Amino acid sequence: MSARTQAPDRETRPVVQRLRLRYAKRGRMRFGSHRDFQRALERAIRRAGLPVAYSAGFSPHPKISYAGAAPTGSASEAEYAEIGLAEPCDPDAVRKALDEALPDGLDVLEVVPAGPTALADRLQASVWEIELEGVAPAEAEAAVERFLALDEVPVERLTKSGRRRFDARQAVLRLAVTGRQEPNEASCAILRLVVRHEKPAVRPDDVLSGLREAAGLAPPVTPRVTRLAQGPWNEESGAVGDPLAADRDAAVTQE
Repeated sequence: MSARTQAPDRETRPVVQRLRLRYAKRGRMRFGSHRDFQRALERAIRRAGLPVAYSAGFSPHPKISYAGAAPTGSASEAEYAEIGLAEPCDPDAVRKALDEALPDGLDVLEVVPAGPTALADRLQASVWEIELEGVAPAEAEAAVERFLALDEVPVERLTKSGRRRFDARQAVLRLAVTGRQEPNEASCAILRLVVRHEKPAVRPDDVLSGLREAAGLAPPVTPRVTRLAQGPWNEESGAVGDPLAADRDAAVTQE
């Protein structure tokens, strides 16, 4: 049977271990698209020699899934992916190997064995930090107060299917301002935003559009956006939890 009709053995081996990764996008890598990271991770897996499992068929793909990717242009300390391996590997060794193989600015922070529930189901909300250079904290506070006082803040965004109009207010769980204004330095307001993951997804730039439309807040410099965390939303505590906590607990139980 020819090579075109019979996949290599490594491409048909079943998944025996699933590992979940938390990684960061820092510095210039925040401008990379999600597809750029996918290519970088696949190259890093090959360079590290990890026994990744592949899908079946004539066009096998590595068993990698992604959840809750940050928009292009945003930095992040809390991006997640899951890889399926055809051989069991030590999670910390995988973390070190991938971190060394990835370009600077893409940093693997943690690798844990996957637990029984879907990772995507745990990513219910995100915490964002938005730096508004050239905006005084008092000005940002007034705009946030007007935004939060509204029941609905319609905004528009260009999507693959054309311009779409939706509410940027409903998904906002928390929005507050901190700021810094050192002597001889320009003002810089910092927004701390917690947004629920919904469909359509409300992104930080949608909230900034809402602040502009509802309160006239127009930063003179492109805001710098960083995702600090994403995970399960706890209504009682008003906090975003760690999505990998359940995986760590399951690993300890199995030991």
